[in-house]
Amino acid sequence: MSTLAIKNIGILVSGDIKEPVLKYDTILVENGIIKKLGTEEILKGIECDKVIDAKGTTVAPGFIDSHTHPVLGDFTPRQNTLGYISGSLHGGVTTMISAGECHTPGRPKDVEGTKALAVLAHKSSENARPGGVKLHGGALILEKGLQEKDFEELQKQGVWIVGEIGLGSANTPEVAGPMVKWARKYGFKVMMHTGGTSIPGSSTITAQNVMDTDPDIISHLNGGPTAISVEEVNKLINDTKYALELVQCGNFKIMKHVANEACRNGELGRVILGNDSPSGSGIIPLGILRSISYIASESEVSAAQALCFATGNTAKIFGLNVGLIEKGKEADFVIMDTPMGSVGKDSLEALEAGDLPGVSMVVVDGEILVNKSRNTPPATSKAVLI
Repeated sequence: MSTLAIKNIGILVSGDIKEPVLKYDTILVENGIIKKLGTEEILKGIECDKVIDAKGTTVAPGFIDSHTHPVLGDFTPRQNTLGYISGSLHGGVTTMISAGECHTPGRPKDVEGTKALAVLAHKSSENARPGGVKLHGGALILEKGLQEKDFEELQKQGVWIVGEIGLGSANTPEVAGPMVKWARKYGFKVMMHTGGTSIPGSSTITAQNVMDTDPDIISHLNGGPTAISVEEVNKLINDTKYALELVQCGNFKIMKHVANEACRNGELGRVILGNDSPSGSGIIPLGILRSISYIASESEVSAAQALCFATGNTAKIFGLNVGLIEKGKEADFVIMDTPMGSVGKDSLEALEAGDLPGVSMVVVDGEILVNKSRNTPPATSKAVLI
């Protein structure tokens, strides 16, 4: 049995939007799972294999990027990039969710081909964590001709995500709607493109298109990158209960509007954050942190709440055992502090001032994968292994 302890925590962000900050200062991890939370008393009589002194800084759940477009492993031909997922890890991202492997060269668009691509990408990410990140690859791109038996077959192969509807030829409510019902019958989570056309071959999708198709997640409600109107956005916020995804590679005016509307309406639990990258906007390793900082500094949402958008909210919507600091959850953590030179006294104040925190450690399943971020500014105070 392997044990890890994190003690001397200054701020413990839970990931739970109902109680974003916990009063505990110590975490005990056994075999990659959170065992106990409390004061340093919980470590009495336990010989830990590793002990991290957080030095009074912030510990949060590892971030979840709800919207990425991978190909295989840590490579994508979009922007000709190798190692982009590892770069996200250094931005605190420990889990990534595919919205469809649409950038795959020669992507097959027939029924058997789109199924084969989903199975290949799913099993590849399941067998090897690219960059050390828990990538949930293999999001099925809906193409005309898919039948119920195809979803049953894919479920048996472990595929459980429908990539954002609009990427493939099944891009209207009349064609995609029945497929969504089949997908839901077999336990899939369904995403749907929202807004203007993003890449050649994709479609422009309105609020009514979304409601008629009935997905689980409204992909990039703030545009990917072109957003629908404020009136259309409000229709989706007020007339549906779908998850509201905001992305870095989108429209920032609408991002702020959605955050404020969700706050005013008591709907913060519906908001999740993704990068929508790799894309024409580039590769943004700090995209999730940048979105958290923007929301915390420019909207009515607090920094602790914004951190929950990228952790517990996403985990609950996708049914993942990550994103929350509570007993029984997978031990994925980001340890961070106010960056050197910031007006913020701690990481939360820095975020609300519009700054990016300095990440000093990233832990996945109780294992330290990052000792100092190569991408964030340096932390004022750094966690240390003792």
